Amino acid sequence: MTIKPTSNLVKSVAKRNTRIMTHNLAVTALKKPFFILMAIAFIGGMLPQSVTAQDFLSKKEKTKQIEQFIQNRMQESRIPGVSLVIVEKGTIAYQNGFGYADVAAKKPVTGETLFELASTSKAFTGLAILQLEKEGKLKRTDPITKFVPWLQLSYNGNPASITIQDLLYHTSGIPSTSIQYYPESDADDALEQTARTLLNQPLNREPGSSFEYATINYDILGLIIEKVTGQSYEAYMQQHILQPLGMNDSKVGVAQIPPAHMATGYRLQFTVPTPHTPAIYRGNTPAGYVISNANDAAKWMNVQLGNVQLHGIDQQLIRDSHMPDQSVKPFDEHTYYGAGWAVQEGDDKFVYHAGTNPTFSSYITLLPKEQIGVAVLSNMSSITTTTMAQGVMDIWNGKEPEANSQPDGMLVVEQIATYVFILMSCLGFVGLILIVVCMKKLIKQQRSWAALKGKRPLFLVLLIVLSAAAMFLIVNLPSILLDGMSWSFVARWAPATIMLTIYSLIATLSVYSVYGLMLVLSKKRSVLQKELKVQ
Repeated sequence: MTIKPTSNLVKSVAKRNTRIMTHNLAVTALKKPFFILMAIAFIGGMLPQSVTAQDFLSKKEKTKQIEQFIQNRMQESRIPGVSLVIVEKGTIAYQNGFGYADVAAKKPVTGETLFELASTSKAFTGLAILQLEKEGKLKRTDPITKFVPWLQLSYNGNPASITIQDLLYHTSGIPSTSIQYYPESDADDALEQTARTLLNQPLNREPGSSFEYATINYDILGLIIEKVTGQSYEAYMQQHILQPLGMNDSKVGVAQIPPAHMATGYRLQFTVPTPHTPAIYRGNTPAGYVISNANDAAKWMNVQLGNVQLHGIDQQLIRDSHMPDQSVKPFDEHTYYGAGWAVQEGDDKFVYHAGTNPTFSSYITLLPKEQIGVAVLSNMSSITTTTMAQGVMDIWNGKEPEANSQPDGMLVVEQIATYVFILMSCLGFVGLILIVVCMKKLIKQQRSWAALKGKRPLFLVLLIVLSAAAMFLIVNLPSILLDGMSWSFVARWAPATIMLTIYSLIATLSVYSVYGLMLVLSKKRSVLQKELKVQ
């Protein structure tokens, strides 16, 4: 779901023209022996200090380094399978599959292997909206209530006017936390069901005032596409977007029966990739469930770079989709949102998007000036796909990947959760033993139930307050740490170990609460007898 800029490339590509000019000068000079020493001295003076042998790697050397780089990142992040494709000047410069589409079956990833694109699907929906505008069927300035009259949302208690372009550029005011309320549904009206969840959610900012990434914006756009065309979103996209682009292997939406060549989706469980089939959220299809492979991703990137003759889609629409909304502040350094793309402005323009869902992730990055595109598709939810794509783009441009050794944040959380689960399991087991021992002592009358006298009521109140406070903290932890999210969101999106750890934490807390209660309400027999004698 997140989007991340390729900032290291922005810094490096600015030096490219100097290197090209220097290299050409050297080639010319070296034809004449007299100029050899002059050329060496001149080149040495002009080359930036950061230039190394890495800048002059051959294609073979680059691909070897890329393969090693991908394999290292996969091993670090535990991703089962990755598909990588690089396009340059209208051709596929490099394509390869790594790991497995299905680990149990030892089925390797190939160019035909299908992956859910997650949020990189948004660019397809954005293109469809621009296409319908060109046909005169809608305008980006139209209010969404023109097509969905009942979807009247409010800001600060007053009705708010949201336009199509507010949805397109994530300036609608709909909060990002709206993702947690998606209904599980494969029904034909799933998009309407999803949109209706917003009726009980107030906007958190005035529409058009600022950027906030909310994936549901694009699902509402999908609903508008259905209202305008009279077709299902899936049918329209297949017929009017994918087919004209020649993306014949690609699908729209998750089917009950997976198509041939579909990769198995995985999520981490105790740091091990485990096959997982999430519930179907058809109402999230426009924002996250186009299904494609490396072969079609190459076509898609070449279309974006203007290197394909299109039939049925105006190339100007592609260029328009890369025009960012600069009416609001950038959400990152020099970075604004376009029609399903993040656009980083500067001397060299970068167009990119990341995507993650519960079991897949992807990243597509484009360098239009150099006519280069990189797509990484994987069958596990991981931000490492972003690191991979950025690193590959660096290597392909003759640069050393920067800051790519950082671990996957989700994997770190998974590892911590695993350690906590083990600790809680051990503590819980010890607590159960203590309860059993205490019960035996009560049965053998080595301990006896005692009246609530003296300090016992205070201890009882203290035990109840501490247990309730700990339980309250656990229940509200996602809201505190994730800006209002719920445990249902965590259960849907995070590795399974996190929820198992929370259950173990609750169970251990309950065990020690019971044990503490038994201690407060009982005494050793010998102590009780002494108290009776004193009385």
